[in-house]
Amino acid sequence: MATVSSGEAAGPGDHQDHDRRLASSLTARYSDWVLEALDELPGSFLLTDPALAGHPIVYASRGLAALTGYARREVAILNYRRDGSPHWVLLHLAPVFHAHDGSLLHFLAVQVPIAAARRGAPRCAVPAACREEAGRVEEDFPCASVNSKVFVDMDKRGLEAEEPRVASDSDKEKAMNTANSIFSTLNRYSKLTGLVVCGKRCDSFGIPALSSSLNLSLGRIKQSFVLTDPNLPDNPIIYVSDAFLSLTGYYVCSKLTLLLEINSGYSREEILGSNCRFLNGPGTSMEVLEEINRHVCSEKACTVDLLNYRKDGSSFRDLLHVSPIRDASGKVAFHIWVHLDVGTKHDFNGLTPEVWQLGAVGAVRVAVRGLSASGSLLRPSR
Repeated sequence: MATVSSGEAAGPGDHQDHDRRLASSLTARYSDWVLEALDELPGSFLLTDPALAGHPIVYASRGLAALTGYARREVAILNYRRDGSPHWVLLHLAPVFHAHDGSLLHFLAVQVPIAAARRGAPRCAVPAACREEAGRVEEDFPCASVNSKVFVDMDKRGLEAEEPRVASDSDKEKAMNTANSIFSTLNRYSKLTGLVVCGKRCDSFGIPALSSSLNLSLGRIKQSFVLTDPNLPDNPIIYVSDAFLSLTGYYVCSKLTLLLEINSGYSREEILGSNCRFLNGPGTSMEVLEEINRHVCSEKACTVDLLNYRKDGSSFRDLLHVSPIRDASGKVAFHIWVHLDVGTKHDFNGLTPEVWQLGAVGAVRVAVRGLSASGSLLRPSR
């Protein structure tokens, strides 16, 4: 497995937990056997997860390690070989979607080395930056898939002294074949978990797809929260944080009981499109729910304490803060619902629980207002 390098010192336990977290990005969606299957595929490629903070690489192939000279565990978003020499590649970048609801799961990047013998007329080189390209791919290529043939010739160091190399048709064919093999493998193993993936988005519920830029910003927020869209019928959930999945008993990264947790808790796919009342149960106060509804309808914030339920039927005291999120024009674009299990010990870094929750609200507001000003909240329509 590949990890994102860090300049901070970390112990063996930290590395192991980090590796398990990255591995679970794949095993939770494609089964435990997908890693061995990907290891058997030829070619130089990697997979990234835009739902995790920092959009890390969660898998790097043996071919990529051989191409760059880095051990697979050392691979990060790097623009040159380990010995410092630049290398030209044809980059094929494609998103991986959930076939049922169209949610974005991963990005696939296939790299094919371009031989030095083939040169073309000088032209502007496109500098390599997987992190930036992945963040923009949905805006630039909203229908990108294995069949859309999105190719970029990339100078891995952006050297101006050397003429750009031209990728041949055979290079492009090799990239396509490699991508097709990877998608076939991911699709086959995803059927074992029921979370079938595909290379083309399918918005089956009419839920608007958030832009990659907004997804990346939201993925950096540590609190447990969901976003709902008040402009759609029944105010459905359109974004779910990883911490919220953990709160409801689904997403546990560093435990060997991961598959058990997956089977007993809510998945992201089950939550998207639902109303927030799916957590309510027989002990949930109707008076509190009516109070929440009044504040939502009047576009005002509120904080309540109520009893909610996980999928396995277990209850938890939920300190819930609900607040409208306005776009740059002042219109309410979303509602944020920040959940906190008061029965669980938390590290608030010296803050009160209420201030900790407001930190998530502030971070979402900044992201939404900034991106709405440029029209980048939602993925462009096809």
